[in-house]
Amino acid sequence: MALTAPLAARAAPSSGDDGDPALQQKLAAASQAYNDAKGRLLVAKQRQADLELQAQETATQLTEISTQVSAMAVQEYKGGRLAGVSVLLDSSNATDFLDRATTLYQQAAQDNRLLEQAHAFQAQYDQQHAAIANEVAYQQNQLAVMAKRKQDAEKALTAANSGTTSGPGGNLVATATPAPRNPDGSWPPETCSVNDPTTSGCITPRMLHAYQQARAAGFTRYTSCYRSGGSGEHPKGRACDFSAHSNTFLNAVATGDDKAYGDRLAAWLIANSDRLAVLYIIWFKRIWLPSTGWRTYTAGDGTPAGDHYNHVHLSVQ
Repeated sequence: MALTAPLAARAAPSSGDDGDPALQQKLAAASQAYNDAKGRLLVAKQRQADLELQAQETATQLTEISTQVSAMAVQEYKGGRLAGVSVLLDSSNATDFLDRATTLYQQAAQDNRLLEQAHAFQAQYDQQHAAIANEVAYQQNQLAVMAKRKQDAEKALTAANSGTTSGPGGNLVATATPAPRNPDGSWPPETCSVNDPTTSGCITPRMLHAYQQARAAGFTRYTSCYRSGGSGEHPKGRACDFSAHSNTFLNAVATGDDKAYGDRLAAWLIANSDRLAVLYIIWFKRIWLPSTGWRTYTAGDGTPAGDHYNHVHLSVQ
């Protein structure tokens, strides 16, 4: 059930931002470009796999027809086929001449078709291998983009005195239904265009999808998404705050079952990050990015809400 706007407003985890606006912008830009490059890379790998399968089939056909061409060449060399003019000159009468000419023509036409097929299969095979080489080069380009964007994120985090750390994760199986992507694997841009079920504001369709998928996975505790004003992803409708407490945001550090709930949610979001277009997750004074993993979160204000000790923050692309 959607929460009413007055309750959501009273229980908002923070009336301000989720940290340094400049840092947020750098991290969001780095993660967005990283996610898009990763998506394009995965699509390119699938295209390469499809091309390699097609090339294998073409190679099999090429081998078969090459065997026939070789047999034809051997037959020609041994003189086993009709020998052109000499065959026609040996004709006993006009009818015999016509029959031999027709047979000679049919054999020549059959040989030509066989050679044409061999050339066509060879050309197709060459084109497929050229396409595979292009896909490999494209993949290398996307890997370079991912490496650059990871470097950008690390540089921004290092400048903010954010160090590496551990956090929830593990080898959980992705269970969320994937959000729609562009044909090339990137994420289409979205605006704050659908009603936010947690406030009277708006969120993007992809944020709504992530919210609904989290609830379907059992993460049904109090949540607030849209927040007007300030910087970050909330005013854009691209963020939700998932309280560790069942029915509000407590002004206290989550402990016990509340802490365990936040850990499980953060781990689930990470496992499904590729399906939900996760930009970053903040939980328990740590921030997770697709390119860097967990890093210490240094942009908080020292409060349970500001340091995200009482809620999991999710930003999507």
